[in-house]
Amino acid sequence: MRYLLVMIGMLYPFVMQAEEGGKFDKTLTLEGIVFHIGCENNSSLNQLEITPKGLEIDNSKVVQDVDGTVVNAEIADINKDGSPEIFVYIVSAGSGAYGSLVAYSTNRNKSLSAIYLHPLDEDKKHNAGYMGHDRFRIKGDRLVRSFPIYRDKDPDCCPSGGQRVMEYKLVAGEASWQLKLDKSRDKKSKEERK
Repeated sequence: MRYLLVMIGMLYPFVMQAEEGGKFDKTLTLEGIVFHIGCENNSSLNQLEITPKGLEIDNSKVVQDVDGTVVNAEIADINKDGSPEIFVYIVSAGSGAYGSLVAYSTNRNKSLSAIYLHPLDEDKKHNAGYMGHDRFRIKGDRLVRSFPIYRDKDPDCCPSGGQRVMEYKLVAGEASWQLKLDKSRDKKSKEERK
């Protein structure tokens, strides 16, 4: 029973964000750039709207279909170039609550361009034990993704392998910005630490 309570405690903040659901409506400002993020969150497939304000050339609204509901958004300048980025966190419907990311850079405060995060299923090493329940957050100059690690026979409710924490840096790619994995670590479960 204690183990179950520990697991519920670990997942509780994330579940509460997703269950609060309903319409997502948030305005964020950094370095003179404003983003309004809106999503109805009324089905398993939704339409995300990101409206920038303050860009020098193009303030066009971005409208994008997302598989899941928007649970949070953050604005930051993680590559410290004076141009903020917007990060929108999405969780899929169903018991896995798989996380995904929609992110844009402001390109010297002139226009938006997409930020690419490589799919986790293309990374065999870091995908091992992954069954969803992602959490994203900005910490300093990194995007941090964390999720519980499942062992072979773990049911969806009760991962027993601890937690994987992955830290990404924002780097310029050939055609777009990319979040590149910089650090990864696995934290042992409380039972393993005893």
